[in-house]
Amino acid sequence: MSDSGNSPIIPGSQAKHSRPVLWLISLVAVVLSLFQLYSAGIEPLGLFYQRSIHLALIMMLAFLMFPVFGPARPRGVVGGLIDLVFFAGAVITGGYLVLYLDEIINRAGFWSQTDIVIGCIATITVLEASRRAVGLGMTVIGVLAILYAFAGSRGELPWLGEWLPGILEHRGYSLDRLVGQLYLGQEGIFGLPMGVAATYIFIFVLFGAFLEITGAGKFFIDLAYAATGRQRGGPAKAAVLASAGMGSISGSAIANVVTTGAFTIPLMKRLGYRPHQAGGIEAAASTGGQIMPPLMGAGAFLIAEYTRMPYLEVVKVSILPAVMYFSTVYLFVHIIALKQGMKGMSKDELPQMRDVMGAGWHFLLPLAVLVWLLVQNLSPMRVGYYAILTMLAVVVLRFVIWMVFVAPKQGQPVTASALKLAVRNGGLKLLEGLELGARNAVAVSMACAVAGIIVGVVGLTGLGLKFSAMMMAFSNGHLLLALVMVLLASLVLGMGLPVTASYIVLIVLVGPALTSEFGVPLLIAHLVVFWYSQDSNVTPPIALAGFAGAAIAGSKPMETGFQAWKFAKGLYLIPLFMVYNPEIIMGGPWPLLVWTALAGFLALGAFAAALEGYLFTRMSVPVRLVLLPAIVAVFYPSLVAEVIGVAVMVVALGGNWLASRRQALATG
Repeated sequence: MSDSGNSPIIPGSQAKHSRPVLWLISLVAVVLSLFQLYSAGIEPLGLFYQRSIHLALIMMLAFLMFPVFGPARPRGVVGGLIDLVFFAGAVITGGYLVLYLDEIINRAGFWSQTDIVIGCIATITVLEASRRAVGLGMTVIGVLAILYAFAGSRGELPWLGEWLPGILEHRGYSLDRLVGQLYLGQEGIFGLPMGVAATYIFIFVLFGAFLEITGAGKFFIDLAYAATGRQRGGPAKAAVLASAGMGSISGSAIANVVTTGAFTIPLMKRLGYRPHQAGGIEAAASTGGQIMPPLMGAGAFLIAEYTRMPYLEVVKVSILPAVMYFSTVYLFVHIIALKQGMKGMSKDELPQMRDVMGAGWHFLLPLAVLVWLLVQNLSPMRVGYYAILTMLAVVVLRFVIWMVFVAPKQGQPVTASALKLAVRNGGLKLLEGLELGARNAVAVSMACAVAGIIVGVVGLTGLGLKFSAMMMAFSNGHLLLALVMVLLASLVLGMGLPVTASYIVLIVLVGPALTSEFGVPLLIAHLVVFWYSQDSNVTPPIALAGFAGAAIAGSKPMETGFQAWKFAKGLYLIPLFMVYNPEIIMGGPWPLLVWTALAGFLALGAFAAALEGYLFTRMSVPVRLVLLPAIVAVFYPSLVAEVIGVAVMVVALGGNWLASRRQALATG
């Protein structure tokens, strides 16, 4: 990810690679990106061809980028040989399907011994690539899923089945049956998660990489500063807006923290925010990038595929919840600035809106084209392809305009050598964007591959239905308790899985229960699970975005994590609001929608004020206690309860405003 002039943070770049390996990484990455562009806009490929080639190239890149013994140690002879073996395994995994796909389809269900051996190699290779690119937690869960499939009277490990609780028992499956499910069918490694990663996700990650490599990060940050810098707590408010802007194209909370936080956190500290507050604000704001359309951390594509809804519809219904989340973080920032008597930055310290737009207006054109093409109901993969072409065309056009009109006026004649240098630098930037896009996609694609293993085992063993029965038993049929269980499960999974993988695993396990047993609409169930899957970024003890913010702020990680958890409370409240007020997502009469939205914003604002004990002035404990049941009433699916709750909040917050006016008059 890039920022103002700094080089992008490239995954795997901290490892010690020899020059030939670096060249090979660049070559494979560029080939992968070009392959994805070709299949997205020129010649679409069949399902297995697309997914198998994508996975093979991704795993080749993973084994080159992440040495077997970790980034801190050189490969050495032994490490090099191990990496070479797994690199060959990656080639075999994709190459076998591409070369023998017709024969494999013709003998479906009657696999040859070669099919099974290659399937075993592929499964082991996927798990090892995931260990390196995603982390050990993902690999462990994948291995446990495979062991669970083997447990049972007819499985490879019948003794293991004796240790399983009664509700988790199943018949058990042989090696041939499991490999057929995981490698040779459409419900395992090459299932829906990999399909989404190999098409929609990659092309949009590549689009984000091109935006970042050309300076979009600096543009969004400067735009946020120009808009909010002079207000109280200006840098913190700029962090919220910049994270929303960057998140809409990067979809990565940690990358968002590193990119925008490098600018916003030092300025927040200088303005008066404590270090752990500054790091927590940036972490909470950056986490919102994961739920901010159009990318939503790849979630929008997965939700669209699972629910069979148009991608544009998922994006449209996600806008209001995302705005509610960022509004809550923004209000927390404002309240803290008021409590601590902060001022804004001076005009001289801030960029001017006119200058910012003049320097970066072209970054808005590809985003506008992207939205326009989505409205035209084009395939998201094709939309991403045209958005990338627009980005490149706009950059070239801007250079031509500068060369023809601006440079001569500034007394800078464009010589042949200068033009040659500019073309060379442009070519290098293009290659850098292609490489960065491929590198950024490695982790999410490997997470989707192992998630495919887990999904395949769940489908084979019927674990999803058993999980539904367990949820019904533990919650005793109460929806709120079931949602709390989903939240706790997401927190546990989030300790070892990235957000995308956590969402996939959770929705496969708890989705059927939420929709069939508790009557939650399908789209809302997916949104709830996806939102809850974000909490590992901001919830101690594993608050990854919070820890990244702490590193920049120079604060204690756990303190920063708790601050991020406080500011990101919208992650927990807004999904509840969606469940108990489904019209906000599913649609309804306009008066009802407007009322529900206003009540939701008011409740979130009241919650922030009650938690901080301050809004217009300090808030007494009795008033804060009165606000809590009023907030709950707004979430309750009853119009009478909502009206009462809104009335109580208006009276309480209005009284706080009157108290602040009296104090202002008294002090002169």
